[in-house]
Amino acid sequence: MKTLVMTLTIMNATLLYAADQGLNYPIVDTGQVRCYSHRAEIAYPQAGKTYFGQDAQYNGLQPAYRNNGDGTVTDLNTRLMWTQDPGTKKTYPQAIAEASACRVGGYTDWRLPTIKELYSLILFSGTDPDPMSTQTSDQRPFIDTRYFKFQYGKPAEGDRIIDSQFATSTIYRSTTMNGQKTLFGVNFADGRIKGYPYGAIPGRGAKTFYVLYVRDNLDYGKNRFLDNGDGTITDKATGLTWMKIDSGHLQAGNHGTMNWSQALQWAEGLDYAGRTDWRLPNAKELHSIVDYSRCPDVTNSAAIDPMFDVTSITNEGGVKDYPYYWTSTSHVGSRGSAGVYIAFGRALGKMQFRGSNQTQLMDVHGAGAQRSDEKSGSPSRYPLARGPQGDIVRVYSMVRCVRGGTAEPRTVGPAMEKVQWSQRQERYNSYRGQAQGPGFNMETNPSERSTGEGFIPHLDRDGDGQASRQEFDGPAQHFQQFDYNQDDQILVKEAPQGPSFSQGGPR
Repeated sequence: MKTLVMTLTIMNATLLYAADQGLNYPIVDTGQVRCYSHRAEIAYPQAGKTYFGQDAQYNGLQPAYRNNGDGTVTDLNTRLMWTQDPGTKKTYPQAIAEASACRVGGYTDWRLPTIKELYSLILFSGTDPDPMSTQTSDQRPFIDTRYFKFQYGKPAEGDRIIDSQFATSTIYRSTTMNGQKTLFGVNFADGRIKGYPYGAIPGRGAKTFYVLYVRDNLDYGKNRFLDNGDGTITDKATGLTWMKIDSGHLQAGNHGTMNWSQALQWAEGLDYAGRTDWRLPNAKELHSIVDYSRCPDVTNSAAIDPMFDVTSITNEGGVKDYPYYWTSTSHVGSRGSAGVYIAFGRALGKMQFRGSNQTQLMDVHGAGAQRSDEKSGSPSRYPLARGPQGDIVRVYSMVRCVRGGTAEPRTVGPAMEKVQWSQRQERYNSYRGQAQGPGFNMETNPSERSTGEGFIPHLDRDGDGQASRQEFDGPAQHFQQFDYNQDDQILVKEAPQGPSFSQGGPR
């Protein structure tokens, strides 16, 4: 009985918080409680140290749901009610039509959610699978599966396991992929917002999506900005206060751009508008100020209210564009962690079309997309584009800081997850097979751990007996593969060997 009373008390307090604060758009915490370097999980950093100030170190309004027992789930923070089961995939026209016909829970006012409504459900405790894998047993989706039914894409039906995109009613005002009409969706398998073509694709038909319908709180996602006249803007809907300008206006870092750890440090040390309690916003906080009615191709502006000042950039195609902004949130996947960013300009990709060897730079996912990038390293060491849509890799992005809201400092996190060497052994051995030969095993062949002794001294400029990412002089993707335990150092036991590596490292 005591547990039930306590649970009900917490639920009531959660519901009352937004009402007491006059918030129609409360931002729910991302659910990220672990800290990360630019690759691996780390212990909580202390103030003033590298990586301090990231998402997990600020405790926000915690996710809270109620299963109503009738196929519906109520979000106690946002006051939105959801259908629990997305059912089978639907085309966009089917999703619209079935919303008005939906009678789950006996309600008749279901609607297809906006991107801001649907994104309120994302949890960055999820892990992004390798898109080429067919295994999901060791993965965690980016949604609370205790309340919502979820399934990965089905390879047997021609899907990749990451094909679990959920549709919204938010339509991109421009087009993507060379003229295709586009809706914004949330992928709860890989933890991203992207623009997806919703019309017929030649030779492939119309794309299908999973759908969760929503009802109640029609004001959710609507901003109420107030210019404070001191270089800051407060959103009365969320309770957050923002810099009116971005890091570009202050010429911070490299012409306003920084890598992820620099962005964290800059935000934590910022003294602006008479305040020093600024922080790098988490993914949900930053997403709250995206304005999906605006985009470069239609309004000649960034996807943000014109009340804000945005530094314009020249993008990789030599065209006027607008920045990607870092968040404090890490995107954790099969290859380690990356930094979450939101594109306030075109979400560029370098696409190669079927039947052609030519690539074309274009807006592949739309202004307002949420993706992730490498957190550090020289951009020259990364490929310009990667992935099926050739996502542009920037490494250095801009910053817009935030303060206020429900964020409270959190100094201690859960016990660090043990590195699962066995889970990476097969991929590692496959990559190193040619140099190491069959049968190499870091755990069972200790005599072979010293075979890279000639490799490390070539790179080890600071004499610590290992090679850091900054010391490594080969392609970035090689560093990631050699860094077997993802601690941002190549140890002797991880180093490659053989003629192709011993003379100057991999190229």
